[in-house]
Amino acid sequence: MKAVRATLENFDAALKEGLESHNPVYVVFFGTEKPETNESWCPDCVVADPLIRKAILTHAPQNALLLEAPVGHREDWKGNASHPYRTRFNLSAIPTLFRWTKEGPGAALVEEDCANAQKLEEFVRSSSQ
Repeated sequence: MKAVRATLENFDAALKEGLESHNPVYVVFFGTEKPETNESWCPDCVVADPLIRKAILTHAPQNALLLEAPVGHREDWKGNASHPYRTRFNLSAIPTLFRWTKEGPGAALVEEDCANAQKLEEFVRSSSQ
């Protein structure tokens, strides 16, 4: 598995490049890390992150890509209905893990499902076939 960080500004380019050279491609949207802790401001994201990585490392093909898409700081996300990821991808909550194809976002796990090892394993296995 390869992991690549994307910003709001380079998301489309990073995704396009990923889809051209990796299969499957997963995109995780999460709260940006706080500089003082190096952990996301989002408690659910902190719990889910290692579980998401483990599921993909363990159950996805070696050519899988995890595109990390931080949504910004708490004040950028919370209560901001016009956040670009909310409007473009109908993103309602974080963390959200998508299986992405050239057609766009596909199946997804949202919030607490991203912290459920069983659901993560099933999600990764089903999208790797």
